[in-house]
Amino acid sequence: MALKLLQWKFYGQERAPLSSHIPGPACNFRRRRPQVVAFAVKRNPKRLKYATPRFTKEDGLLYVQVDPSGSDSWKLEPVVDILRKGAVGVIPTDTVYAIACNLKSHSAIERLRRIKNIADSKPLSILCHSFRDIDTYTLGFPCGDGQGHTNIFRAVKQCLPGPYTFILTASKELPRQCSRYGTRAAKYASRKNVGVRMPDDAICQAILEKLEAPLISTSVKWPKENEWMIDPVVIADIYGPEGLDFVVDGGVRVADPSTVVDMTGGYPKVVRQGKGPKLHWMVSEEDVDGADHEKDVAIDAI
Repeated sequence: MALKLLQWKFYGQERAPLSSHIPGPACNFRRRRPQVVAFAVKRNPKRLKYATPRFTKEDGLLYVQVDPSGSDSWKLEPVVDILRKGAVGVIPTDTVYAIACNLKSHSAIERLRRIKNIADSKPLSILCHSFRDIDTYTLGFPCGDGQGHTNIFRAVKQCLPGPYTFILTASKELPRQCSRYGTRAAKYASRKNVGVRMPDDAICQAILEKLEAPLISTSVKWPKENEWMIDPVVIADIYGPEGLDFVVDGGVRVADPSTVVDMTGGYPKVVRQGKGPKLHWMVSEEDVDGADHEKDVAIDAI
């Protein structure tokens, strides 16, 4: 009986693949030395140490290396499976890495906040696979009114998927944990805003498509520094002990976060310039005057 060769890699652990032939009633397995291809600089000592086989408990941190093109997205199946069960882990996007969990798992959202040490008063962002997801969990983008004002939805469709975070008003479908204020024991406040992303990244989109649900996300930064973490192996070293369940390695990224655009006012306002260019229908903070336009939008965007 021929079996397809499979190899699942856990953080710090290699399982030997099944032999391609079972000769008899007894299953004889042959252990082979795994071959791990590093995506980062070859001389990185942190990455090289995981190139050698180490064996730990099977319920440790799941570490999956995937080609940035997403050509081997079948490796993501175990990641999607544990996401459905409430796992919290790290995935790549078209900007920087993100700590993410299933939007439908309240316990996972609580754990994400604890791992990243995010205050309950700070709204989170969501990663969406399609505009249908955006329409479900927000009140959507404003459309033209027939009086010469820009049809923002039509303009947004030209830049998504892409490196933008759009701040929109949350709908009733969005869990209040994503936009709530107050302590854990306090009553939830009224509906707030949420940052919405549709990343142009093959790995991230493959996860969202397989999961068939958006992900709650937050940026990955050094715990005591306001700097992005771009190497997944270093991220695993730092945040693994804090309670991460998995890390998807899509290669080292560039520290270039998304451009954040606030859509909750009378016009699309860029509140953080990032990887996405400022388009002609957007205005910057320098373009507007007056106290009414000085709102600080505290969305944790990646």
